[in-house]
Amino acid sequence: MARADLAREYFKSGLNCAQAVVLAYEDVMGMDRDQLLKLAAPFGGGVGRMREICGTVSGMMIVLGAVFYNPAAPANAAKTALYAREQEVAARFRKENGSIVCRELLAGVGADSGPIASERTPQYYKKRPCAELCACAAQILETYLEEEGILPFEGGNRA
Repeated sequence: MARADLAREYFKSGLNCAQAVVLAYEDVMGMDRDQLLKLAAPFGGGVGRMREICGTVSGMMIVLGAVFYNPAAPANAAKTALYAREQEVAARFRKENGSIVCRELLAGVGADSGPIASERTPQYYKKRPCAELCACAAQILETYLEEEGILPFEGGNRA
């Protein structure tokens, strides 16, 4: 199954948006599934459901950190290299979706920022773009990782 489809299905199975994107890259992360789910859990709903940076974008950042950050490199050089990658991927997401901010992406949906998780019902999935945002983020990240030679090009859609 394509990573975009995996991310979409993980979200539809009840995972938050960040977890859905991260888990679609489980094979390249170097951590087990439970660790990944714990690591990404706080980033759902725009970080703790505060509707700030979209959890799908946070998920992409977690993957980029796991793949590209070199803890043995000098701090500033390693940070600068990673920040450049993160900004590139975020720009691609913003270009595709108009924003990287959860509350802006959910404008008109009536999503609140309280701490109580929404029930995952058919109506929930119907009115929110989150499953498709998960797929979009996973595809953007896949394209980027293919371009960087981390993943083999498999003929997916180029963003």
